Amino acid sequence: MNRDLSARVLCACALLVLTACSVGPAYKRPDIPPPAQWREIAPDDAAAIWPSADWWHGFGSQTLDDLIAEAQRSNDDLAAAVARVEEADAQARIAGAALLPSVDLGADASRQRAQVTGMGPETFNSFSPVLSASYELDFWGKNRALRASARATALASRYDKETVALTVVSSVASTYFQALEFRDRLQVARDNLANGEKILHGLQLEQTAGIATGLDVAQQETAVALLYAAIPPLQQQFRQAVAALAVLIGKTPESIDVDTGTLNALTSPRVLDGLPSSLLARRPDVAESEQQLISANADITVARAALFPSIQLTANDGYASSALASLINPTSRIWDVTAGLTQPIFHGGALRGQVVFSNARYRELLSDYHKTVISAFSNVESALVAAQQTQEQQTRQQQAVTKARRAFQFAQTQMSAGTVNILTVLNTENALFSAQDELVQIQFLHLQSMVDLYTALGGGWQQG
Repeated sequence: MNRDLSARVLCACALLVLTACSVGPAYKRPDIPPPAQWREIAPDDAAAIWPSADWWHGFGSQTLDDLIAEAQRSNDDLAAAVARVEEADAQARIAGAALLPSVDLGADASRQRAQVTGMGPETFNSFSPVLSASYELDFWGKNRALRASARATALASRYDKETVALTVVSSVASTYFQALEFRDRLQVARDNLANGEKILHGLQLEQTAGIATGLDVAQQETAVALLYAAIPPLQQQFRQAVAALAVLIGKTPESIDVDTGTLNALTSPRVLDGLPSSLLARRPDVAESEQQLISANADITVARAALFPSIQLTANDGYASSALASLINPTSRIWDVTAGLTQPIFHGGALRGQVVFSNARYRELLSDYHKTVISAFSNVESALVAAQQTQEQQTRQQQAVTKARRAFQFAQTQMSAGTVNILTVLNTENALFSAQDELVQIQFLHLQSMVDLYTALGGGWQQG
């Protein structure tokens, strides 16, 4: 295409694009007022401090740090989310291409023999390289809306990746704490089993000496058997937790183990929660939901624009000659410029149905966005309650363990002195075992509540 023709076509395109209009609604962020402050913290404690990007370091476990680092490198869900980002970026580039002209180069060469009147059969050659360009005027904003929708979807995929990353990190922490919980409960059960066997051995010696009765021995044997039976289920749960942890870090179950560590060695960091008004910028799932809403809003424009005429410009420029030697001769030059207008008339209701669908889809995602926002505030409130209550419960349960241990020690001493029977010892022994086992479970629940709180606050992520 020569320079003059190109200039005329581009000027025409620019003129029409400048006068183009959009037939769809402009996006406006839904107004959802946040609470003034968190209900579960005192106003004096409501400092605008948020978790850092590496919030899990606050638990003071190098093993946990290593597991999370491995998960960030090898987790399959996270790798899939990264691939979805690449897919969405590619779709955005595809959607944006409609705003630019498409240019193609073609060349034909043919040789034919035909009968010519008065001359007999003749052989003809034909050579025709042609450069063609086409462009659809975006008069109604359809192509711009397609690009906007695809870009919003691409952003949503990025926020989805951040949501997946936060979920993976939180799941690794929770699963690791759960594995430690079962290890600690196993240790409690084994310690109580060893103590019960020690008492049983003493009673057997006393029975030989005629001090203890057969009933005393039988009762303690029953207690030991029950303690022994409590161990296999805990071992099973521990191995299952380790297997789940392996999946999270992208390894086979037999390739990892949790041989060391205890919940008692972990620290429980204090979280100072930022103000509720800033939460929506700290949650990637909220940002993802809004981008989906923006994309759906742009789709309404696309659907409405399909009801209006479309204008297509095409241009061809090239040469046609029967001989290669004269192919680029000015007399061999050919060109054409055409413009076409297409107005939809009847499509069986498909176009208007698409408009109805796009509007309904927007309303659906608007409800989803509203739910995501209020759920975000609710998640934080629930996590705050859980963190506070499990902390208090842990303190009280520790006191219960201390009292149960003292009662068991008194019972052992008094049984040796002959002032109480074996039934008293068994009752205090069972109480101590239950209190210790309950304490380990509460320790896990508190750590889990801290992970949930970090997750509810969006981890260390914030919208850039």
